[in-house]
Amino acid sequence: MTRFAAATCAPVLLLVAAGVLGGVWIWAALAYLTLLVFALDRLRALAAPGDPGAEFPAGTALSVVLGLLQFPLLALAVVLVAGKTGATGAERVAGFLAFALFLGQVGNSNAHELIHRSDRRLRRLGVAVYASVLYGHHASAHPLVHHVHVGTAKDPNSPRGRESFYRYLWRVWRSEYRAGKAAETARRARAGAQGWHPYLSYAAISLAALAVSLALAGLPGLLAHLGLAAYVQSQLMITDYVQHYRLPRAIRANGKPEPCGPQHSWNTPHWCSSALMLNAPRHSDHHTRPGVAYPGLRLDPEEMPTLPHSLPVMALIALWPAQWRRVMDPLADRWQPRPAEL
Repeated sequence: MTRFAAATCAPVLLLVAAGVLGGVWIWAALAYLTLLVFALDRLRALAAPGDPGAEFPAGTALSVVLGLLQFPLLALAVVLVAGKTGATGAERVAGFLAFALFLGQVGNSNAHELIHRSDRRLRRLGVAVYASVLYGHHASAHPLVHHVHVGTAKDPNSPRGRESFYRYLWRVWRSEYRAGKAAETARRARAGAQGWHPYLSYAAISLAALAVSLALAGLPGLLAHLGLAAYVQSQLMITDYVQHYRLPRAIRANGKPEPCGPQHSWNTPHWCSSALMLNAPRHSDHHTRPGVAYPGLRLDPEEMPTLPHSLPVMALIALWPAQWRRVMDPLADRWQPRPAEL
């Protein structure tokens, strides 16, 4: 657990210093989340996994701490980006990038971990984290749609053939909300559930978060919150795009897709970014064993598709579609020689 705690808590301290003290601490936080993580990833490739059958109470404790820290960090980010701390224009831009990268890489990954837990308190914390960046519906769409239909046309978050990230982003942003709502409504009908629809809860938390930002920094705070949320959401979507590009599930003669296996997700062995993102880059094992806590996820480069660079670097390459296809299409052809169309 030491590497997870160190990788995630160090930027928290830098971001707090950035929000409170400003100046050089803003640049230090941004440098940590970009240059230092990239450099450390180059030093060591593969970190040993924990025992997949073991309990990880320290892992749960870290997830809870990170989940609770989401809200004061978001408030600090809003105040800084809104210009209420006296930061210069360049510092506000750097602060925006630093906080948004943390909320997108660590916050999203941690919320993802929490919504998969069976403990309702942990799941509710994960929902609140997603809803604070105006994406609460992902807590329904991810387990009810993505995990069920990944690699098929029924999953909005699975890329369509050689679809560019920009086309993917527009399509997913519009369709994931509807798909999650339909699946959640159907689940509630089967269970005979009463009370508020979860989507109302997601909206209520999001509105409360926006109201706090408005109270803290007025209209600039509200706009800062919307900008941060948009950036954080885009990081979630580009992660799904990178991790499932051109790895569809074959459709059997009976019209049903083959079971989801290790060959249906891209993975990375880079130790620092993996620790920062709570092993989210070990994506194949998560899809085949979604109930396993993040310290126990395994990585086998022999049977699991592996990306040539760390997940953050691949996300940057995905922003350049022509280069992305040059890098990824030959790799995808090795794993999926059949036409990769959903």
